[in-house]
Amino acid sequence: MGLTIIVLGCDGSYAGPGGACSGYLLTSGSTHVWLDCGPGTLANLQQHLDPRELTAIISTHSHPDHWGDLPIAYNAFGYYFDRRSIPLFGTSDIRERLQSAKGGAIDDVYDWHTITDGSEFDVDGLHFRATVTDHPVETLAMRVEVDSVVFGYTSDTGTAWSLTALGPDIDLMLCEATFPEERAGEFAHLTASEAGAAARAAAVPRLVLTHMLPGADKELARTQAAKTFGRDVEIAATHMRIDL
Repeated sequence: MGLTIIVLGCDGSYAGPGGACSGYLLTSGSTHVWLDCGPGTLANLQQHLDPRELTAIISTHSHPDHWGDLPIAYNAFGYYFDRRSIPLFGTSDIRERLQSAKGGAIDDVYDWHTITDGSEFDVDGLHFRATVTDHPVETLAMRVEVDSVVFGYTSDTGTAWSLTALGPDIDLMLCEATFPEERAGEFAHLTASEAGAAARAAAVPRLVLTHMLPGADKELARTQAAKTFGRDVEIAATHMRIDL
């Protein structure tokens, strides 16, 4: 069956004009997983999938550009799409923030599962493994396997974490590249050249950069990443489709 990844949003930290924050739709056969739920991604999700067909949701950390649409999705699922018990995987602090934003219990719509460093779980035929990255809050990168396909997603990270932690034989790495080179080391995020070097060290054959700041010079970032990666690099764009 393979795996299809649709970019629902890829702006880093905040959404630029017409953009959306972090979010991706993973599809394999009839399985549909919403990976990260940044502001704007619920609207874009509906251009690709009837929300009634969603299988599960995963949110990688508690910074709101990765989960901010979850309280809004609660309204949509609970009051309009008549969905209940949607499996939702996330860190413990996301649950706390979500309940606070909702103003009460979430369990009538979401079937909550706390995940942490080393967690492994299955969503139908997709197998997920989480590993904690270098970021100020508990942040989980994801290794996703289905059939013979392996997909890696860094979520947010600085250089103190290695992409090799996601394991070998990754077919495609979706890697954050938030900062321009002149801001390297300023915060726990990567630059394009750091992303390229990290992917090369992990022996990844295909690299897609994401979580770039609105207004970033993407062609420059592509060139910088390709130089350290040693081959061509792709740049994520909203509604981009990747088939593996």
